[in-house]
Amino acid sequence: MSDTSKRGFASMDEDKQREIASKGGKAAHEKGTAHEFTSEEAREAGRKGGETTSKDREFMAEIGRQGGKHSHRSDRDDNENEQDDNEEEGKGTQGGSREQHAKAGRQSHKNK
Repeated sequence: MSDTSKRGFASMDEDKQREIASKGGKAAHEKGTAHEFTSEEAREAGRKGGETTSKDREFMAEIGRQGGKHSHRSDRDDNENEQDDNEEEGKGTQGGSREQHAKAGRQSHKNK
């Protein structure tokens, strides 16, 4: 067998793949042959993607952690001048540490 591991579209750099795919999509739209999703098709695709993604508990926990960090960072930025300088790092307006929030997120997925 020949070694094909360094050949083809899939082995390309991700940025190069995006560039080529973008050109193909633009050409298909200009030609009028691109598929246009109906709202029902888009809804179904989103539902399927959500089901698949939510099965990965670690990934979902990480999403929750990142969302919490961003949410609390925004709260701190908005209230920067109002907060006590001695406030414990990592605490948000909801109370509890980041670790406690992450643990709660992981536990909530066990109940589903």
